[in-house]
Amino acid sequence: MSRVGKMPVSIPSGVDVVVKDDQISVKGAGGALSLTQNQLVTVKSEGGKLTFVPVDESREANAMSGTMRQLVNNMVVGVSKGFEKKLTLVGVGYKAQAQGAKLNLAVGYSHPVNVDMPAGISVATPAPTEIVIKGADRQRVGQIAAEIRAIRPPEPYKGKGIRYADEKITIKETKKK
Repeated sequence: MSRVGKMPVSIPSGVDVVVKDDQISVKGAGGALSLTQNQLVTVKSEGGKLTFVPVDESREANAMSGTMRQLVNNMVVGVSKGFEKKLTLVGVGYKAQAQGAKLNLAVGYSHPVNVDMPAGISVATPAPTEIVIKGADRQRVGQIAAEIRAIRPPEPYKGKGIRYADEKITIKETKKK
């Protein structure tokens, strides 16, 4: 059996988890998330903990038990604490400005780039060269961060562009005569 799937998910106080036939719903201070339940995994709620047991001994059911456990754990952590991604802008004149649910970027193009944030995702710019994306859904926060990074990915010669705060860019050596 999957080692990740064996660990139960503990439900903190203030988080409400409802397990139905085909859906798992999690509500908390950070919002409400739901996930379609897989038929290869049975979910049991006992004493403030959720356990995930494969239906049979097949390889697919074993793998799905670990996957479902981690997805539900991400939902519980998301509605209680939330997830955030930090991006950094590197380059002369590169700056970002958050205005409500919009992000305005000046990243070396002849025009400003405006990015609309979907519902449930908030964006902040503590400094003109920093972007912080927050939300309850881990997958959506990561996807929005990747889309913003793709507007101007870091280039390998000077390192200019939008990068994750913890990302290391290896700078290439320039061409020699």
